[in-house]
Amino acid sequence: MGSSAQQLAASCPRLILPIGTTLLRPIHSLSLMPLHTLQRLSPTAVLGLWHLTETPTDLWRALPQPEAYRALVPATADATRQAQWLAGRVLAHELLRSTGTADEAGVVVHNDATGRPWLAGGGVHSALSLSHSGVWVAAVLAQGARVGIDVEMIRDKAQRLASKFLNADEWAAAQAAAPAAHASAPAHYTLLWSAKETLYKLAGQRGIVFKTQLLLGTFEPGESGEIPATLVVGGAHTRHCICYSQPSPGYVLTYSHQSDP
Repeated sequence: MGSSAQQLAASCPRLILPIGTTLLRPIHSLSLMPLHTLQRLSPTAVLGLWHLTETPTDLWRALPQPEAYRALVPATADATRQAQWLAGRVLAHELLRSTGTADEAGVVVHNDATGRPWLAGGGVHSALSLSHSGVWVAAVLAQGARVGIDVEMIRDKAQRLASKFLNADEWAAAQAAAPAAHASAPAHYTLLWSAKETLYKLAGQRGIVFKTQLLLGTFEPGESGEIPATLVVGGAHTRHCICYSQPSPGYVLTYSHQSDP
């Protein structure tokens, strides 16, 4: 990694916490909700991770303004997807509550035309990003910033589709870091896909081309660390840092937040 990339990575707040991390505070809505981590990334940004075991019925009871959310829940979601969707909203309210910056009970999480969540009501002026995969739900909330987060179950799908989202330089670096037949390959390619998903959410626009507009720099793979990244939009190149870790074996987590100019 070059010196400029090292300087960028050094500014990236990391979340490297073992399973069973003690919470900063108990969750308000469910006495037994398995919220895994509620962690400050900066004075204005907080990240939450939740190991999901509840049923949709449990989650509806924990959600403020359930009637408002009944009109928003995806009609085709099965019980598993509905639980993931609901858990993301309950977690978003917990992040709002932890920051004390809004009347969180008066807030409703909506999604815009790109699928990006946004917060209505309660006098809130924060950006929110949500993700879920398997048993993990993740969220990041920040004031005066753009945010992105992604959690992925490790599978071989990203490796099979690598040519669709990695450019030539990225693919060559991936093949050097994790040869196709190596046991680490599925995890490495899943990480690269997740990093680009986070960068895509940070961009907050439709029509982004993953291969040419979401660019990943070189990095030393590990259980946790940072990936230097560049977002190309409207002819402008902006540099970002994607932080990554493993919430549990078989999963990867990536996230980033960028202060507004």
